[in-house]
Amino acid sequence: MLRFQFSCSDPEPWVEHQLRGARLSDSRRRERAVKIAKSFARHPGKTIPQRCERKYEMDATYDFFKRPEATPDNIQAGHREAIRGETAQPGRTILLLEDTTEMTWPGNEPIEGLGPIGSGAKGLQGFLLHSVLAVRWPKPDGAEPEGKRPPVDVLGLADQQYHVRQRHCGPKRRREAPAGTKRMFESQLWERAGKRLGPAPEGVRWVRVCDRGADLYEFLTGCRALNHGFVVRAAKDRCLEEPVSGTPAGNLFPTVRQSQPLGRFTISLRTRPKQKARTVQLSVSVTSVVLRSTQRPGHPPGSLPGIPCTVVRVFEAAPPRQVKEPLEWILLTDQPVAGFDEAVDVALQYATRWLIEEFHKALKTGLGAEKLQLEAAGRLFAAIAIMSLVALRLIDFRERVRVMPDEPAEQSGLSPLELQVLRVRLGRSIQTVRNVALAVGRLGGHLNRKSDGMPGWITLWRGFRDLELLVQGVRLSKKLRRFQE
Repeated sequence: MLRFQFSCSDPEPWVEHQLRGARLSDSRRRERAVKIAKSFARHPGKTIPQRCERKYEMDATYDFFKRPEATPDNIQAGHREAIRGETAQPGRTILLLEDTTEMTWPGNEPIEGLGPIGSGAKGLQGFLLHSVLAVRWPKPDGAEPEGKRPPVDVLGLADQQYHVRQRHCGPKRRREAPAGTKRMFESQLWERAGKRLGPAPEGVRWVRVCDRGADLYEFLTGCRALNHGFVVRAAKDRCLEEPVSGTPAGNLFPTVRQSQPLGRFTISLRTRPKQKARTVQLSVSVTSVVLRSTQRPGHPPGSLPGIPCTVVRVFEAAPPRQVKEPLEWILLTDQPVAGFDEAVDVALQYATRWLIEEFHKALKTGLGAEKLQLEAAGRLFAAIAIMSLVALRLIDFRERVRVMPDEPAEQSGLSPLELQVLRVRLGRSIQTVRNVALAVGRLGGHLNRKSDGMPGWITLWRGFRDLELLVQGVRLSKKLRRFQE
């Protein structure tokens, strides 16, 4: 199933595979990167001194992070190359789930190389982390129960960018960039990600799945130039144009809202701000349009080529009374959509985008990336590049439960010792991957009631931490002499 056999609490073989191709000048530095990754995996959320058993290890860790060659691109080089090979196999549909998150530290201790973050208030400092998570989209077989998106194979990180905002002195007004320089606006992270990914190989469909931040003319045209598909949630009520004459033809939102629904389907929604998780019945409609080009310096509106695309509108036609903001997704896609089933497929691809948000949460909340205490931005970048590879393990485990819930427990990624400890600790038979997830979740506080569903990733993370402590205790007990009363 998965190339790297992610192991959720025995990370050593997995970590070595991930960092085998790191572009570091000395093999000893590659070995140090592997040791750091193992410590991140075994002690999530702890500080570097807490992760290191000896002072030498702590000093070696700090020394690694300050090396000029310890850049994210160098550290993740082998991993990304492996992902490139996986995403190039003919006949596959690869979703490239893409998003930007803010990495933030308080400003009372200035960190060299970081910039303002958020609104700029409260003295916060940090950078923007733009990640592209590659997953393999399954061929539709109609077997997935209604209300659930299909499970996907988590391949890994196809790309990751670290962008620091620049501090501006003087009046708060838009200024021209200095002569001979090109200021990279934050919106260009999306366009730049495409260039870093490169053209899609022949025979493979790459689909960039993004939220409203990617609703940019340059992003959409860039996808076409690179042979990338896209599923992007519309953020702007764009002007439309006639396909042949190029004359204005109304606006996007009113046009698609006039289309008649093709049918309905149900889907389970995660918890959102001010709204609990719920299962909703959604209607879906399809409209073919040409997006009119926006105004750019030297180019008035409509002077650049339009963007032909299909718009899939997903919406609650009859929301419950207590829902204040009914769900509506207006999704732009490059592919023609022939009917209801294909429209639902586009909607489910967009729903899969939540995995990239869970990845960022695992990085920040689970691994404690924003708790790192390092003195320069470059050192933070190196540490978070390693943490990002470790964070993939939990995301993969969640999907593995969905892909192969009834497979033997040995396929879960836990070692024989860990499975044995889990069985003894909970006093139950653990036969399947689903049983493993419930057992680990129970350690993390999940009640395992049928009405509770499967454990969430935070609960699983807590369970893995407790399991690791139990396993360490068993290993230490083997080293102790039998107690003599």
